[in-house]
Amino acid sequence: MPRGRPTKYKPEYAARAKELCERGAIDAELAAEFDVTIGTIWQWQRRYPEFFNAVKVGKDVADDRIERSLYDRGVGYTYETEKIFQYQGKIIRAKVIEHMPPDVTACIFWLKNRRPAEWRDKQVVEHDGKITFENLLEEAMRIKEGNNDTGSSTGG
Repeated sequence: MPRGRPTKYKPEYAARAKELCERGAIDAELAAEFDVTIGTIWQWQRRYPEFFNAVKVGKDVADDRIERSLYDRGVGYTYETEKIFQYQGKIIRAKVIEHMPPDVTACIFWLKNRRPAEWRDKQVVEHDGKITFENLLEEAMRIKEGNNDTGSSTGG
């Protein structure tokens, strides 16, 4: 016999959760919709595979839309819209074609995520030789001698 309160979960919640997630809902919003806590939403995802799959598929749909929008912002796009004017007391509607130029920030964000090895802010440098105290001392002496050579032309 199961312990605790009976679940509030109903099978029709899966379809509603998918619909909400497709429109961008997050777990906290699902919890509010079903009048439960976020912990309950997570528990339902573990306990009811149909609910888990509905949430996952719905979120994937929303993520795909955002990814496409980010791409469009990065490369720029053209769209048709309507402008409304007033001319001699008459309302005039005119269809116009607008162009949204590429957005540099969207490009950078896209490249940092899609090609991190080439576009990340932090660069990783690998050394293939050993650094010893003697090597550092030798390099410092070489630099100092080079500075003395250039400094000696001013008289000293």
